[in-house]
Amino acid sequence: MYAIFDNGGKQYKACIGDLVKLEKLSGKVGDSVEFPVVLVSDDNGVRVANEVEGLKVKAEIVSEGKDKKIIVFKYKPKKNERKKQGHRQPFTTVKVTAIGEAVAEKPAAKKATAAKKPAAKKEAPAEKPATETAAKPAAKKPASTAAKKPAAKKAE
Repeated sequence: MYAIFDNGGKQYKACIGDLVKLEKLSGKVGDSVEFPVVLVSDDNGVRVANEVEGLKVKAEIVSEGKDKKIIVFKYKPKKNERKKQGHRQPFTTVKVTAIGEAVAEKPAAKKATAAKKPAAKKEAPAEKPATETAAKPAAKKPASTAAKKPAAKKAE
């Protein structure tokens, strides 16, 4: 059983007991957090968000920290312009404790739908009289009124 959940504009795949590294969350070590489920796969098959409304992934904050340093070096040749900058992205590690107990308690029940009546057949439009459907003659092109220029005379 696994679930894909959403946090900070990103999606993560997790099983129960997994440690997942997320963007920095507000909370302390030991706090529990919940995330909305996008997709869940279990004994009943794979189901997407609109079928599993209200389902949550429950997790516990294990640790917080900063990632490895990334060096940002800006350089413009022949201008003696250099700028070195470092960045360490903060993160939070969480341990998934439960994936929506609602999945095990109540499987998605299919709604019984009433038998639909077949759509009424539309009648074909009445045929037009032969005079209207006959092809119209092509429009005549007007004769050009401009006379052709005479050929250039050769100088002798």
